[in-house]
Amino acid sequence: MNKAKRNVVIAGNWKMNMTPAQTTEFITALAPMVAGMDGCKIVLCVPYVDIAAAVAAANGTNIEIGAENVHMEAKGAYTGEISGEMLASCGVKYVIVGHSERRQYFGETDVTVNGRLKAGLANGLKVILCVGETLTEREQGITFETVSKQTKIALSGVSAEELANVIIAYEPVWAIGTGKTATSAQAEEVCKAIRGVIAELYSAEAAEGVTIQYGGSMNAGNAAELLSMENIDGGLIGGASLKTADFTTIVKAAQ
Repeated sequence: MNKAKRNVVIAGNWKMNMTPAQTTEFITALAPMVAGMDGCKIVLCVPYVDIAAAVAAANGTNIEIGAENVHMEAKGAYTGEISGEMLASCGVKYVIVGHSERRQYFGETDVTVNGRLKAGLANGLKVILCVGETLTEREQGITFETVSKQTKIALSGVSAEELANVIIAYEPVWAIGTGKTATSAQAEEVCKAIRGVIAELYSAEAAEGVTIQYGGSMNAGNAAELLSMENIDGGLIGGASLKTADFTTIVKAAQ
């Protein structure tokens, strides 16, 4: 397994934080701090209302902008939803689908995640697919079964060529926003298992090329150790992505 063959991606997930003015201020401050750090892709996934400000502030920098969700349909009577075409037209390059908070609070299922993932791909977006187990599932010893099922259903109907634009983020639900973090060994074990699922679905070559992030409370203190693991190719960063110094430290660890 050659880790050097894969893109390292550090992506911030701002969740429901920051106004457009705060977004401009944040990216203006962050850009010179991460300038020249080309050892990884740097992405900020922001709320819909912040996209225009983020794209404008990131213009000419090594920071790319993503969204936090996308609807599965191209258009129609879906009040409150945003299509892939809309996102792409705004300059968005990435989109998150299947985040545990979407599943927990807004009724997302593996099937709807699959639809959203394919909608993102159809509009030229790179899709960050989130998978992960709850504390109960981990305690019951079904972590691998849970993550495997989520991955297989989400990737149903996705070709090997399309897979090249999919990033998988392993985010143990019990570590999201709790301050708890899987040990580097636990995170590596599941990310390796996910890579095995990709090999099963596609090929060993495809599995070797897919970027797998860790998304469970990665921060400035633990990033270096987590990113040193053979099967962890980046991070989907929550709270630490709202602090320029902490996010820069994580980006440095990924170089």
